[in-house]
Amino acid sequence: MKKVRARMDESILVCAYYGPNGERLIKRGCKIANMLDCPLYILTVDPSPENELSADKAAYIDQWKVLAEELGAEEFIFRYNEKRPAAKVIAEVARELDITQIIVGQSPQSRWEEIKKGSFVNTLLREISFVDFHIVSIDRSVEDTENLFENGTRAYLVKGEEGYQISFTHSDYVIHEGIFYKETGTDFNNGIFKFIKDNKTCQLHVTDEKITEPTSIHSSIKEDKFEK
Repeated sequence: MKKVRARMDESILVCAYYGPNGERLIKRGCKIANMLDCPLYILTVDPSPENELSADKAAYIDQWKVLAEELGAEEFIFRYNEKRPAAKVIAEVARELDITQIIVGQSPQSRWEEIKKGSFVNTLLREISFVDFHIVSIDRSVEDTENLFENGTRAYLVKGEEGYQISFTHSDYVIHEGIFYKETGTDFNNGIFKFIKDNKTCQLHVTDEKITEPTSIHSSIKEDKFEK
């Protein structure tokens, strides 16, 4: 007679992906984890190396890390430079962590799209047969607001006579080296400059190569912090 294994303690895995709906999925997972009094894990999978993420994606990752900490998640897991299908990575993580419930989002698909591309949820079900799934409907129109910036270009933060600005040439006046992400659809050097300071990811708004508003994902950057 086949022995039936007893149900293990519950554990939740949220599969978050880029866009405003990612935060909604994380909060939904937190709500369920609180009701079940069980650990919450958050997973993001990306095929790109970490240092090649777009400004949009990097900002989402940093925001989700902060959100995960605020919500008391057990761990935020970021699998970058991942060349395998996302479903296989999710299955691997679920097995490693003994996950019992997975939360994913899916936008409405037309019948023709489903025939051409297949359903991601159905792919997951084939890969992971040992967990329960929560399918959260997402707003596709919101998810399509990505690609606000072009690919990053190496740049330098310098202090000139009229204040701080970015330069694309290294000089003795360089304060920080980083990546400049130009806004899509503009002929001017408007966008954001991203760099690492004290192990924190910092962003500066740039208008026509000049720093117009210092900001940081984790904490405010005061102007005097740029001083050497």
